[in-house]
Amino acid sequence: MASTPGDSPTPTPLDPVRKGSSGGRDLPAAIAVGIALIAIIVVTLRWSHPGFIAFMVVMLVLGAIEVNNALRLIGMESAIAPIVVGTVVIIGGTYAAAVFQPVTTIPWHSVLLGGLAGTIMFALIWRMPGGADGYIKDAAASLFIISYLPLLGSFVGLLLASPHGAAKVVTLALCVAGSDTGGYAVGATLGRHKMAPNISPKKTWEGLAGSVVVGSAVAVAMAVFVLDESWWFGLVLGLACVLFGTAGDLIESLIKRDVGIKDMSSFLPGHGGVMDRMDSILVAAPAVWVVFTLLGTT
Repeated sequence: MASTPGDSPTPTPLDPVRKGSSGGRDLPAAIAVGIALIAIIVVTLRWSHPGFIAFMVVMLVLGAIEVNNALRLIGMESAIAPIVVGTVVIIGGTYAAAVFQPVTTIPWHSVLLGGLAGTIMFALIWRMPGGADGYIKDAAASLFIISYLPLLGSFVGLLLASPHGAAKVVTLALCVAGSDTGGYAVGATLGRHKMAPNISPKKTWEGLAGSVVVGSAVAVAMAVFVLDESWWFGLVLGLACVLFGTAGDLIESLIKRDVGIKDMSSFLPGHGGVMDRMDSILVAAPAVWVVFTLLGTT
């Protein structure tokens, strides 16, 4: 793990033979890290929501460093220091504003927009001393990371800050997990028709169907038995989570294929990078928030 954003090690690109290979995994390390992550999530969602936000900020900062290092492989250098600071401000500030909305005159969307604008401005200014050569390319890298991580990630905090927030975040996580499990189980046994062979060769339409069935079943169960919502609400929620979560997985696959790496990093032993675990949730979170905001009764 890098000690500071500025001196993060650049990942080594895969050669054509290794690119896309399955590779080995350290199973004991993967199990230990998985248990630790689940424990942190469960404990913080149960007893300390600010602790969960702090955990999420750390994960998003590590994810930003991963994406920055990946983009460096194709000659794009983001302003990672302002992005790291901006991630803390955007996620923490938006959550705090949403939680204290009843007693403050500052709405959460003003904090979100202000944090985004400030981060973008400082990122563009940060790159100016480097001169005109490659400025647009580097600025594009910064804007990509800002929109991909703190912007999308802020919707997890907004879910948590809303009524029954912990249950909503758990629903998001379980739906994504159900989608992944259903997709893998059905795809591995019945998958025949490739869904996106140029992006993720192992994904099939049969696997997507399995994702829809399991993810929607989880969402309906959570809606009816936990969130006190109707079954049809759960169905809509599940479909949104599965479709956008799958899109998130494909987006990260495109990034890795473009830069020529298998994992974003080794920050999570046995799991690869942080983004390899957060890709689906990041893209699904805004969709889930929209469903709750427009159709939810709580």
